[in-house]
Amino acid sequence: MEAKLMELEKKAKAEIEEANSSDELERVRVKYLGKKGELTEVLRGMGSLTAEERPLVGKIANEVRGSIETLLQQAKESIKTKELQHKLQAEALDVTMPGKQVAIGKKHPLTKGMDELKNIFIGMGFKVVEGPEVDTVHYNFDALNSPKNHPSRDMSDTFYITEDILLRCHTSTVQIRSMENMKPPIRIISPGRCFRNDTPDATHSPMFHQLEGLVVDKGITLGDLKGTLEVFVKHFFGSHTKIKFRPHHFPFTEPSAEVDASCFKCAGEGCSVCKGSGWIELLGCGMVHPNVLANCGIDPEVYSGFAFGMGIDRLIMNKYEIDDIRLLFENDMRFLNQF
Repeated sequence: MEAKLMELEKKAKAEIEEANSSDELERVRVKYLGKKGELTEVLRGMGSLTAEERPLVGKIANEVRGSIETLLQQAKESIKTKELQHKLQAEALDVTMPGKQVAIGKKHPLTKGMDELKNIFIGMGFKVVEGPEVDTVHYNFDALNSPKNHPSRDMSDTFYITEDILLRCHTSTVQIRSMENMKPPIRIISPGRCFRNDTPDATHSPMFHQLEGLVVDKGITLGDLKGTLEVFVKHFFGSHTKIKFRPHHFPFTEPSAEVDASCFKCAGEGCSVCKGSGWIELLGCGMVHPNVLANCGIDPEVYSGFAFGMGIDRLIMNKYEIDDIRLLFENDMRFLNQF
């Protein structure tokens, strides 16, 4: 048995020296020192030895085990060093080579436009207020003085979730919530997404963006509204831009008006953008209806106000001469990289 142990040590040493990787070394360890390894098999035969032979063979076996373990540890450190050197050589970097070009993203034209609009109105003292996109019929219609038979209440125009819950058609809902929770003077803008049951085409989308403004205070007049909108269009479209009011009707304002701006491309002379008229329709506005003020707990005999609402998508299309609103939502980088 002594000879067998010595022969086993010799074979293990040779295989350890031949191992070229950590995996090969681990296989050698298991082969000789594992639970079913060759050294373990030899030691199981000690039961056949005499009482005098067992201590001697046990001592030799422990020496062989210690020798193999030492050889394995030395080989492990050597192989680890070699593997590290090989990895460093394989992953060597040439710091003189030019780096990979990283594509830097750009703001979406809608985001750029919304940021620009916010900055213009913040500069005039407005506060940005947001509200829920899923709202109630009360905030979307009733509190805004919309009659029960108004066409916009029909399911063909509005996305209803239940009879009383819907996707907001406009950000006017935020104006109502603000008047309920704030005391005059109030000066806010409410940008955000809106939803209407429209079939997508070049000028319509079931999801679009609006920015609405509201001012409520003592002595607010139509002249204040006109002055505010003039400042806005001159900052957004250029200092040469003019505006004009056309009578209109909205249930939540009285009087109401549509606002046109002189064409920013032809300066009012007539072109393909303004369809030869020299004017481009921008937004709707008016003086806040007394019923709306009263619905929100504001005394219309003491306070007055004006409101306006504009489609951000349409403004961006006009400013950048985009002829199809669907391009804003298709995420085509060939289109978006132009801005």
